[in-house]
Amino acid sequence: MSFIKRHAVGGLSSSPKNKDFQSEGASGGPVLNGKSNTEKHTGAAAAAAGDKEDINCPICMDTVVNKKQLKCKHEFCEECLQKSKKSIGPTCPVCKDVFGVMEGDQPHGKMSWRTSPLHLQGFNKHCGSIVIEYNIPSGMQTVNEQHPKPGQWYSGINRTAYLPDNKEGREVLQLLKKAFDQKLIFTVGTSRTTGMENQVTWNDIHHKTSSSGGPENFGYPDHGYLSRVREELKAKGVQ
Repeated sequence: MSFIKRHAVGGLSSSPKNKDFQSEGASGGPVLNGKSNTEKHTGAAAAAAGDKEDINCPICMDTVVNKKQLKCKHEFCEECLQKSKKSIGPTCPVCKDVFGVMEGDQPHGKMSWRTSPLHLQGFNKHCGSIVIEYNIPSGMQTVNEQHPKPGQWYSGINRTAYLPDNKEGREVLQLLKKAFDQKLIFTVGTSRTTGMENQVTWNDIHHKTSSSGGPENFGYPDHGYLSRVREELKAKGVQ
C-alpha cells in the first residue's frame, strides 16, 4: 500500500404603520390601541423598576456580587465563576457553553497522519482515507498536568484512527489536531474495556479505529459519524 503525504504535530417589534386612535379614556388622555397614556407610562415605569431588581447568582443562589456575564448571557458572581472554572473548566455551569479555551490532562505524546488510497465504506469509491496515528508513551502522573493520581505511573497507548480523505474529513482532522494540542483527545483514568486504573484512555471524542465493520466494530460505514464527532468536539470548545 502506498502512502502519499506525512504530517506530524507534537502534543501539548417594529412599530405598526397605522396608529388606531380611539375616543379619550377615563384619564382624559387619548387612547392608543386600547391603552391610555397613563396606562402606558405606568407600565414603562414598572418595567424600568424591574430592570433594577437584584439578580441571584445560579451558583451561590445569593445576590450577584461583581457581576460577570458570559457570552451565553448567564450572569454570576465573579468569585463563584472563578471557582467554577477551576472545578469544571471554562464552561457555563447553567448551559455548558464554553467561554474560554479548554485544556485537558492528556499526557505528552505525538499525533501524526498520512493519506492513503484505502477506501472507507460509505464514501465515494474514488475517495481515499486519512490514517491518524496517536502515540502516548507511559510516564509519571504529575500535579502540574492535573492528573488524578500524581506520583503514580500511567500506561501509555498507541491508537490508529481513520477519516475519509474528502473536504469534511480534512476539516475534522484539523479539529482533532486542535483538540490534541489542547490535550483533550486522551485522559488518564480507568480503562472502560479492562477496568485497569492509571491508563491513558479516550476522552469522549469518538474515533473510528477500524476502516470497516460498521459502528459495532468502531468502523465504517457509519452515516452521521462526522457530524457526531463535530458535536463532541464543539462540547469541548473546539470548532
